[in-house]
Amino acid sequence: MFFLWTFLSQIGIITRYVCGEKPLYIVSIFEMEELLMLKKISSIPFKGTPEQKAKLDAVIAECKDDKSQLMHVMQEAQGIYGYLPREVQVMIAEGMDVPLEKVYGVATFYAQFSLSPKGEYDISVCLGTACYVKGSQQILDKISEVLGIGAGECTDDGKFSLEACRCIGACGLAPVFTINGEVYGKVTADDIPGILAKYMN
Repeated sequence: MFFLWTFLSQIGIITRYVCGEKPLYIVSIFEMEELLMLKKISSIPFKGTPEQKAKLDAVIAECKDDKSQLMHVMQEAQGIYGYLPREVQVMIAEGMDVPLEKVYGVATFYAQFSLSPKGEYDISVCLGTACYVKGSQQILDKISEVLGIGAGECTDDGKFSLEACRCIGACGLAPVFTINGEVYGKVTADDIPGILAKYMN
């Protein structure tokens, strides 16, 4: 992946296929992080309520005749449920009369959408330039190893969720990650087990 990133950084662009949209389009290198951070649908059982479904149904009813509103509907759905599990994607696809793969394509392409719920402890690792050159990828890898999840995922017990971000505005403390907004700076991969242990009891 490092060599892929280096090559794409040099050319600055990449082409990508998205179902239901233009066959090919160009994205900037600043969007490349989103493409490399592959999202997985959560294995945690969906626990939506009738009240949540009623809210989503109301949003869809207002927008179903205008397919250009798909992004808006998905944003509203994430606001209602906190994330976009398969069950919610199916509701959106059926309500908006669009292919499920199109909903999934949008959900996995844009960083604002999550396919996993947030854990009790939400961990965010900065992969911005300042942090990346000081080893934040190793920080992310170590957290993934300890928790057994990748970026964009949540542990099966719902305790930890993990995401990668571009910048959290603490470049002077690079490499940086946060747990529920608490900043941990100038850390190494060896520090990770001890830090996470404080949240595991």
